[in-house]
Amino acid sequence: MLDPDAAQAVVEVYGVRHHGPGSARAVRRALAAFGPDAVLIEGPPEADALVPLAADPGMTPPVALLAYADGAEPGRRRALFWPFAEFSPEWQALRYAVGVGVPVRFCDLPAAHRLAEEDDDDPGDASDPLGMLAEAAGYDDAERWWDDVVEHRVDDPSPFPAIAEAMAELRGPVTPDAVSGREARREAFMRRTLRRARRDGFRRIAVVCGAWHVPALAARIPAAHDDRLLRGLPRAKVALTWVPWTHGRLAGRSGYGAGVRSPGWYHHLFTAPDRPVERWLTAAARVLRAEDLHVSSADVIEAVRLAEALAALRGRPLAGLDEVTEAVRAVLCGGADEPVALVARRLVVGERLGAVPDATPMVPLQRDLVAAQRRLRLRPSAEEKDLDLDLRVPTDLERSRLLHRLRLLEVEWGVPDPDASRSRGTFREAWTVRWRPEFDVRLIEAGVWGTTVADAAAARARDLAAHAGSLADLTALAERCLLADLGAALPDVMRVLADRAAVEPGTAHLMAALPALVRALRYGDVRGTDPAPLRTVVDGLAVRIRIGLPRAATGLDDDAARALLAGIGAVHEALSLLGDDASGHRDAWLDALTDLLGRPNVHGVIDGRVTRLLLDTGRLPDASGRMARAVSSGAPADRAAAWIEGFLADGGVVLVHDDALLGLLDDWLAGLPAETFGTVLPLLRRTFGAYGAAERRAIGERVRRPGRPTGPSGDDPDPARADPAAATVLRILGWETA
Repeated sequence: MLDPDAAQAVVEVYGVRHHGPGSARAVRRALAAFGPDAVLIEGPPEADALVPLAADPGMTPPVALLAYADGAEPGRRRALFWPFAEFSPEWQALRYAVGVGVPVRFCDLPAAHRLAEEDDDDPGDASDPLGMLAEAAGYDDAERWWDDVVEHRVDDPSPFPAIAEAMAELRGPVTPDAVSGREARREAFMRRTLRRARRDGFRRIAVVCGAWHVPALAARIPAAHDDRLLRGLPRAKVALTWVPWTHGRLAGRSGYGAGVRSPGWYHHLFTAPDRPVERWLTAAARVLRAEDLHVSSADVIEAVRLAEALAALRGRPLAGLDEVTEAVRAVLCGGADEPVALVARRLVVGERLGAVPDATPMVPLQRDLVAAQRRLRLRPSAEEKDLDLDLRVPTDLERSRLLHRLRLLEVEWGVPDPDASRSRGTFREAWTVRWRPEFDVRLIEAGVWGTTVADAAAARARDLAAHAGSLADLTALAERCLLADLGAALPDVMRVLADRAAVEPGTAHLMAALPALVRALRYGDVRGTDPAPLRTVVDGLAVRIRIGLPRAATGLDDDAARALLAGIGAVHEALSLLGDDASGHRDAWLDALTDLLGRPNVHGVIDGRVTRLLLDTGRLPDASGRMARAVSSGAPADRAAAWIEGFLADGGVVLVHDDALLGLLDDWLAGLPAETFGTVLPLLRRTFGAYGAAERRAIGERVRRPGRPTGPSGDDPDPARADPAAATVLRILGWETA
């Protein structure tokens, strides 16, 4: 039986739009006027113990409550977020309550039940309440209608009675069977929490929840019905904490269900209620000026006038995002789309990253990372930033190791510059760094590997080695271990690598594995690490590749030949990194390439490629003789084209500087019969199409140079033969003359 005193409790339910600045202001005013002795907020009840942290000065929204399945198996990501921005009504209710010392309880369905559910059977709202109300008001955009009615209103009467009445009309009578699925369970738990607050003696109870749920809390649903609905629900072992969040993750485009299209704009409306249009357009001008785009004060004034005029014409109480964006485009950007997109990215959405205080519960791995970030002065940011590291500087070297270790844990805080691979072995390293909220979940999951970043990365490396799919995967992993300075894991990785390399039968697989190991040897010099365990494996692989090369290069079709071509180029480049090493791998490799020349049944593309490599390294003083034989009249045209493709795979600069080679190629092409030319044209187009415009132009100029043959006879161009082609071109261009 209900406590008689509980029946006398006064309950105010404030139906809000999640992350709405007008709703946030209205909730703050309503709570101050009502003076509750308890506040119930839509959210996971397991987070009640985390409420006091909201008052900590170190808590800076946007932040989120994170619930995760404690002790879940590695690789199974089971986590839920409840984000809060400065302009979220729930956040303002929370800050009000902790500020005045009023108890706060979260009243949504527990995260333990949500994380235990195998399938998301929540059908969502039976209708789109905002869409229906907007349509009734004559709007074609629900978000714009809500902005005009609630978000853009300042110091108006409380909107909550009207919101409750509108939702009651939309939903109709709320009966025990009116809703089903997760929505029914959520609302049953909200009612249960409200009943418990009454029984606990609270007399003035405020409830802040989504507007759609207001009728369900006011309905007279028997407690027994709610208890039956909630009885026997599956539960998971969960833990909760606060984590930083970003405005980008609040945007609807990020996939967050209760997101808003313009979190930056809403933050501005909440933090600058006076003259928001003027302040916004001033901020937009500041963004454009930072990109060296000229925007004057007069432009800003004119943009304000245009935005306000548009709002008046459209009957809006305040210029909204549509109006200020049109003003930005027309006045500040001169109609150009690119500057408008810049303003949208920087201001409309924004990449504000929140912060949580030191007292926030964290797993040991998170705490170790936070300590490393402070020690290395590497502060997380939601904006993309370029990070250039000099590995000779101890701090930069430690930063590099940290980023590489995190990548092993699938925390891609930093992404190496893809062009940096061309300068391996140097003292510089380029990164793009950007922190994302989901990295906290990955750190929590990675806690099963260790309590520090170094220990966890080492354990993860050992596990990857044990389950590596190929020899190339293992060599790449060994390289990553050296980059991350994981001396504890490298011996185990190398042991698995050596065992796999000893039994690997395919030369092509050995070729794919070698480059990463050679780069790793170079890192030993650059980073001060000891890559000695790699030397034995490199020696063995290099010898086996040389022995297996002749057989691997014989009797190949076109696809297999081009695949092997890539392997030969990668091994050649890798061994060049070693230079004149004591083991003599580079000289022995060049000897193997020399022996490959002239062997029967070697595909033309490989023969041409090997010829070019030997020419570039000085092992072959003159390639004219070999090209002459390759493109001679007795050679099949398709083999000649393949030879040229392989020879010129590294670029056509050699043709610019060697008249003899250019002449041989030119004479061969000019002498091809028409039907043969059509056969080899696609191969030649693939070869020369890969060159840059400047390189192609230089080759063409060399062909036209006086003294070079320009046709089969070496005569000047024949105007009579050129006239029909010229007339066709003029007709296509519309320049046809009478």
